[in-house]
Amino acid sequence: MSHVTFTDLRANMAKHFDQVEADRKELVVVRQNHEPVAILPLAELEGLRETLHLLSTPANAEHLRAAIAELDQGAGEGRALIEP
Repeated sequence: MSHVTFTDLRANMAKHFDQVEADRKELVVVRQNHEPVAILPLAELEGLRETLHLLSTPANAEHLRAAIAELDQGAGEGRALIEP
């Protein structure tokens, strides 16, 4: 996780945004007398939100853990993914 001051972000915004996009990691922006904020690619945020939703109930979380355990034991079936 990288950190940058607001002044540096403002002066080099395109460079920092390009780096966030390339690294797929958050960039923490620190400002004087303010709480730090994070910048991350939208796809990463959407993935985090989806994960939180999928794990939001104990039953669903257990179902996912069981499915992962089956895959780890080689009981899965490969499929080609098609981009929308």
